[in-house]
Amino acid sequence: MHYICSTFGSAGDVFPVLGLALDLRRRGHHVTFATNEHFRAVIESHGLPFEPLGTEADYDACIRNPDLWHPRRAFTHVLQSMQPAMRRQYEIHADLARTGPVVAITNCFGFGALMAQDQLNVPVITLHLQPVVLWSDRDPPKLPGVFGPCWLQRILYRVGIRYFVNPVVLPSLNRWRDELGLPPVRDITKWWHSQFGVLCMFPDWYCPPQADWPPGIMQTDFPLWNHKADEQLTPEVESFLRRGDPLIAFTPGSANLHGRQFFASAVEACQALGRRGIFLTQFPEQLPSQLPDSVAHFDYVPLDLLLPRTAGFVHHGGIGSMSQAMLAGIPQILMPLAHDQFDNAARIRRLGLGTAIPSHNFTGPRLIKALTSVIDSPTITNSCRDVAARLVKRDGIQRSADAIEARVAMGIGPPA
Repeated sequence: MHYICSTFGSAGDVFPVLGLALDLRRRGHHVTFATNEHFRAVIESHGLPFEPLGTEADYDACIRNPDLWHPRRAFTHVLQSMQPAMRRQYEIHADLARTGPVVAITNCFGFGALMAQDQLNVPVITLHLQPVVLWSDRDPPKLPGVFGPCWLQRILYRVGIRYFVNPVVLPSLNRWRDELGLPPVRDITKWWHSQFGVLCMFPDWYCPPQADWPPGIMQTDFPLWNHKADEQLTPEVESFLRRGDPLIAFTPGSANLHGRQFFASAVEACQALGRRGIFLTQFPEQLPSQLPDSVAHFDYVPLDLLLPRTAGFVHHGGIGSMSQAMLAGIPQILMPLAHDQFDNAARIRRLGLGTAIPSHNFTGPRLIKALTSVIDSPTITNSCRDVAARLVKRDGIQRSADAIEARVAMGIGPPA
C-alpha cells in the first residue's frame, strides 16, 4: 500500500507521525511524507519522499506570533497559519491517488486530506496524539474556558463550538467545498474524525475510551519516538551529565521562542535548590544573558536518552514531552499554555506524576516550591515508576501500524 503521512505542527506533531511512517516502510509499504518545509532535512535524512506543506517562512511567522501560546487565540492562529497549505495537501493526495491506491494518515487539521476523501474517495485515517480533541459528555477533557460540573462543561463546550470554533473554520472551508460541489460541513469537531478510521496514539489507562466517542476508534499507545534517539549523546552533553548528581531538564517546547520568563525562573530555582539544570531550546535569545556554570544549554537532545538521567522535567505540557517523562519514570512539572496542555496537566495530576503551574504564576519561588514537593515525594516517585513499567515495551508505533494495516485490510468504506 502507498501511505501518505501528512501533518501540521511542531516537532511534537511531526516526530510521532515520522516514527509511524518509518515502521510502515519497514513493513514493505511505500510512504510519502508531507509537512512544512522546516522539517525537510529530517524527513529526507530517513530516506522518505517529501512534499512541502508551506514554507520555512510560514513556519517562522507562525511560531514568532505569541498568539500561538495563548489559551483562547491559539486555535484561530494555528488555523489561519495552515490555511494556505491545506489546498496543497489536497493536491498532493489527488496527484498520488492518480498513480494507484493510497491511504492517507493525517492529524485533525488535515482538512486537505479529508477533502480528498470526500471528493476523491481517498481513505483517510485521522491520527490523534492527544485525547483533548475527542470530546466526551461523560468524561470531558480539560479545555480553556470550560469548567465546573459536567452539565456546565457540556453547555460551555457547545457554546464554544457553535459561536467561536465553527465560525472561525467553516466559512472558508465551506466556500472551498462549494467550489468542489460538496455539501457544507456543519460541525468541524465531528467532521475532523474520519469515518474511515480514527487512530488514538495514547493508552486507555491515560484516557479510557468513552461510549460517546466517534465510531471507528483504534486506541493504541504513546508513540515515544525521537529523532536521533538511535545515536550517542554528544560529548558535550555526556560530559555535563557526568559532572554531578542527576540534574533537572527544562524546555518550554520546541517551537516556543517566548520563554524568557520560563528560563529566568528555571535559573532562579536551580540556584536556590543547589541543582544543576539543562535547558533545551533552539532559540537561545530567550535565555538569560549569562548562565551559571551549573546550567547548560543545548539546542536539542533526544528526550529518551536524556530524561532517564535526570531527577525531574519541567516543560510546557505537550503530550510528547509528557509521555517521554513517563517513560523515564521521573516527576514532572507542567506550565500549560494552550492547545492540549491543560488537559495533559490535569491527567498528570490525576495519575500522581507531578503538578502544574499556570503560566501567569510561573515564577522562581513557585517553581522552587513545586520542584521540592514533587522530587522529594515518595508517593510521586512510586507512581512514576509504576507508569514507566507500563511503557517499557515502547510498542505504541508497532501497535499503531498493526491497527492501520488491519483497518485497511477490511477494505474501503467506514467500518461497520
